[in-house]
Amino acid sequence: MLRRMAPPQRLTVIDDERFDAHVAPVPHPEQPARLGAIRRGLVHPLQKAGAQLLAPRFATDEELLRVHTPEHVSEMARALGRGTGVVDDDTFIAPGTRDATWLAAGGAALLAERVLAGESNVGVLTARPPGHHATRSRAMGFCLLNNVAVAAAAALAKGAERVAIIDWDVHHGNGTQAIFEDDPRVLFVSLHQWPLYPGTGRSEEIGKGAGVGSTINVPLPEGTGARDYSASFKRVVVPAVEQFKPDLLLVSCGFDAHRDDPLGGMKLGDDDYGAFTNLAWRLATKVSRGRMGIVLEGGYDLGALERAGESVAEALLGKEYGLDEGAVSVGAERAIDATRRALAGHFAF
Repeated sequence: MLRRMAPPQRLTVIDDERFDAHVAPVPHPEQPARLGAIRRGLVHPLQKAGAQLLAPRFATDEELLRVHTPEHVSEMARALGRGTGVVDDDTFIAPGTRDATWLAAGGAALLAERVLAGESNVGVLTARPPGHHATRSRAMGFCLLNNVAVAAAAALAKGAERVAIIDWDVHHGNGTQAIFEDDPRVLFVSLHQWPLYPGTGRSEEIGKGAGVGSTINVPLPEGTGARDYSASFKRVVVPAVEQFKPDLLLVSCGFDAHRDDPLGGMKLGDDDYGAFTNLAWRLATKVSRGRMGIVLEGGYDLGALERAGESVAEALLGKEYGLDEGAVSVGAERAIDATRRALAGHFAF
């Protein structure tokens, strides 16, 4: 698909123990142990190989207001200041949530700034809470502020002309899509299980206004595995990102399309995440001068998180994982074709 590239030479990991203080008052899949698994599988191998470990900083109002309404930022600050509560049936607030949330968003901005400035080839943010469901004005789906959106907006503010976001979380990144759907400077690409929470992400959703054509959704059926994802990358994601030519490539890296995840119904294995990372890095090397940021989203089976995270680390350190490019299922074929038809006037597939 793309020629083999050398691994990135300058890796930065942004992590902080204060992310662990976001603890639900009742048993919840979005738990601190997720980061323990990610640290064992992803962070520690990168550190051992020489990656720079940085602490995040708190997001500024300016950074948040690029992607969220003033009312949402103020309400989040008030709610988080109260210590404990719930936003909806899925999304909670705990005494440590204020610091974790503002550090997650600030870490995303820091990641984008460092990579765009050339201080790192690749930045990895291991933040909790996740962010891709948070819209401009609403917290939902475990997400309070939209971290990857903050990163993209920070890059634009620092001079990037175009930013691409690839979201391979099992759930559609409705918040990221909604924030940028009318902005032609941001290409949002989502591969996700359909139907599934939050109910958005149809092939026909391609953006609005000036942003028509800059939103790409590949809604894949339950049970989709590596071959179908590989075909989606080859026939939709790669050509679109190559033609968009972003200055920065961001990945909303959810691990919940793994076959062991309790919240999804997909069939990806550990090594598939290494293959996706290889592909993203090759794309970044080809179209964005090797500038890439990886932002943690979902993934709720601890064993799968650790093992798949390790495959991401190994891919970043140079191990080559092959994409499974065998026969494509009927359901995935239909989804890919529908997406290509919806965007036929915007990309040459």
